[in-house]
Amino acid sequence: MHMHMHGVSVRLAPLPALAPVCSRRRNKCRAQNPYPTCSIQHAGAGPTPTPTPMRCCHCPCGRRGLLSASLSLSVLLPFHPDPPSVFAAPPTDPTAALHRVHPSRPDYCEELFAKAMSSGMKSYEREIAGYKQMLFSNLRGTSSKRVLELGVGTGPNFKYYANNTALSILGVDPNQQMEKYARSSATTAGLPISNFHFLRGVGEALPVDDDSVDAVIGTLVLCSVKDVNGTLREVKRVLKPGGLYIFIEHVAAEDGTFLRFVQGVLDPLQQVVADGCHLTRETGKQIAGVGFSRLSLNNAFLKSVSLFGPHVYGIACK
Repeated sequence: MHMHMHGVSVRLAPLPALAPVCSRRRNKCRAQNPYPTCSIQHAGAGPTPTPTPMRCCHCPCGRRGLLSASLSLSVLLPFHPDPPSVFAAPPTDPTAALHRVHPSRPDYCEELFAKAMSSGMKSYEREIAGYKQMLFSNLRGTSSKRVLELGVGTGPNFKYYANNTALSILGVDPNQQMEKYARSSATTAGLPISNFHFLRGVGEALPVDDDSVDAVIGTLVLCSVKDVNGTLREVKRVLKPGGLYIFIEHVAAEDGTFLRFVQGVLDPLQQVVADGCHLTRETGKQIAGVGFSRLSLNNAFLKSVSLFGPHVYGIACK
């Protein structure tokens, strides 16, 4: 299927599946699928593999948490005044939402977590690289685009799409210490420094006007927001009609499995040591329930992070 959005031709072609998380329930899930079949364009060097059709369904195993960067942080983020927004303001005051959702923490705690995410995610990034490459290929094109990356962190995604000088990227993250890492990643990826803007903020109140961005990116972020549904509504609000929401989230294992039991036991500790990350949210169902016009929602299992192995990934169109 081809779509033309803002001067860019996008073909939604399917992603090859990782190890399925919910093989026993897949047939039931597809039978309940309210969406048409979607697929995502493959990117990267070498021949494109034969696409495998994917159903746009939400599975009962949908869940996420953050990754192996578990460190003992039990304080929250320190507040610094945000610079003027480069994209305007949302209906809810972003500063008020930031204070409410992420109270201030000492700078050293923010820096410790930022360093852990910068250095502790390498094995995960190696395993997920092929899937990111395929997903982010949908941002390719010659026309100017505005991209918002939610929970930009240290900028691990920039190398897949930020070498396009036509992009203007707004990175939103509650941790101010992530900015220097994100700027370094953007520069390494080839993005002009003037094309990247960092704002301290939260997904529950994005500092962006309605219908103002061409794409929203969120990878490993919905696990730690306070309000998943509210954040997804914000994503949909700021996207232009036909805009893309590109996501990768780790999720809970299938109900009744030993892994799901372990996740439930460790979930309270995980929230303390991993900056609010949850292991037991049904993110797949929540993404499917927002009301995107098209959705490709897929399940996978990553072996490098077994506790967080179950994932959902895909693309939604407003």
